[in-house]
Amino acid sequence: MIKIKNKQNQPSKFKTKKMTTTISKRTSLLQMGVLAIAMLFAMSSCNKADNATISAPFFSIGHNVTPGNISGSIKGTMLSDSVYYVTGDVIINLGDTLVLQPGAKVYFTGNYNFWIHGNLASLGTKLKPVWFTVQNLTKSDVVGQDPTTDHAYQGTWGGLQCDTTTKFLILKWTHLEFGGGHIATSQVFGVSNGSTAWMISFANQNGFLDLEDSWLYGGVDDPIRIQGGKINIMRNTVEKGGYTGGEGIANMKSGTQGNVAYNMIMGPGTNGVKPSNKGGRTETNIVTYNNTIVNGGYRRFLYGGAGNSLGRGGSINYEEGSEGQIYNNLMVDCKFGLRIVGTASYLGNALIVADTANIFYRNNWDYGDSTVLCNQFYPTSFLTKPEPTDVPHPTYLPIGYTLGAVYDGSGNVGLNDPQFVNYPLPIVYTSTVDAKLSTISFVGGYDFHLRNTSPCIGTAFTGFTPLTTGIPIDANFGATEVTPPGADYGAYQHNGTGNQH
Repeated sequence: MIKIKNKQNQPSKFKTKKMTTTISKRTSLLQMGVLAIAMLFAMSSCNKADNATISAPFFSIGHNVTPGNISGSIKGTMLSDSVYYVTGDVIINLGDTLVLQPGAKVYFTGNYNFWIHGNLASLGTKLKPVWFTVQNLTKSDVVGQDPTTDHAYQGTWGGLQCDTTTKFLILKWTHLEFGGGHIATSQVFGVSNGSTAWMISFANQNGFLDLEDSWLYGGVDDPIRIQGGKINIMRNTVEKGGYTGGEGIANMKSGTQGNVAYNMIMGPGTNGVKPSNKGGRTETNIVTYNNTIVNGGYRRFLYGGAGNSLGRGGSINYEEGSEGQIYNNLMVDCKFGLRIVGTASYLGNALIVADTANIFYRNNWDYGDSTVLCNQFYPTSFLTKPEPTDVPHPTYLPIGYTLGAVYDGSGNVGLNDPQFVNYPLPIVYTSTVDAKLSTISFVGGYDFHLRNTSPCIGTAFTGFTPLTTGIPIDANFGATEVTPPGADYGAYQHNGTGNQH
């Protein structure tokens, strides 16, 4: 203790205590000041840290796959922004998982496939999509391009071929281009020797396929063939799907169940969406809503597809025991409107009736630039029921109209323009218009968002529920979300939701 003497040079307990207290207070104040300064520095550092952009590491699994040439059995993680050259068939073995980080590029150097007995997750992002494509192969996005010389339909590589043992195939913000090559010897169930590859094939009745925010370009047959399982196919862009056959977004069979929504489907060879229960152990059940389908069904007829039939190809087709719900779809200049199969034969094609008692639909929008198209908004010889909420309103049908009967739809030509931001409507029909529409099969510089004045805005139906049972929600191994029904017709919602391309 510090001792302070009085005038008599004697210790003073009182004064000592007082001075000691004063000094202690000063010391405490000094300590507090130092502490305050330290805290200010700390707060300043924290504020700087808060303002800094800190990137979280990308998801990975197992060991890293070395960039460069790949073939044979692989698993683990293909790295962000890395380039891989496929020099032979790639195999993902039973029980193994392959993850592709954002920005990974997979270039096929020949007609090779990914044979998937395990699982694959392609986790692209909006800023860093993943690519499965052919390096330096250019797109022929020209009106009038001869499809027989278009790279999109030449099948330069195969596809992602999943076996019945694949538990999940996840594709987020992923490009798949120029696939659909010839299959010599198949390594998975559901893909035949000597057949044409699908860019995506999925066949596990108990598995899950998630395709979201992705792009599919080209394909000789179906870009996607699904033979069972739960699916969530949302917010994708599909161009030039199928050469003389093949559907646009997916051909779904064998008890497949899930959602197909907010997809931009441009120029499919046959239908835009096709559920069927062929080979099904449980019933195929698909909720098809808020899709935009443009110029569907022309190549099949013009270039000699299977059956070369006027009755095949268009927009949405439910057949062969399938069920589901169909709402808010925007169909523009397609050869046929919504087609519910209810006859055993049509123009020489054997057909099997859909589960008409369990298909529910309303609020679907058709636009046509010729009488031929408008006469097929309700396809003749099929069982599509006119609904008072359809556009155009079915008041033009004759009194006593029966399902599938012939009618005069000429008064609808050019009516109910959806008012796309940038696409040439009306199309002026000439003697070569079918040939022209068969080649307006790409998005390119067109913009299929709706103008502020579009009659499609705010007039769609939201009183239904998409399928969610069996659809996992997960950032890596499931769907990002099941996007709810939109209040606007088509894939692009005026409030910024829906298709993000």
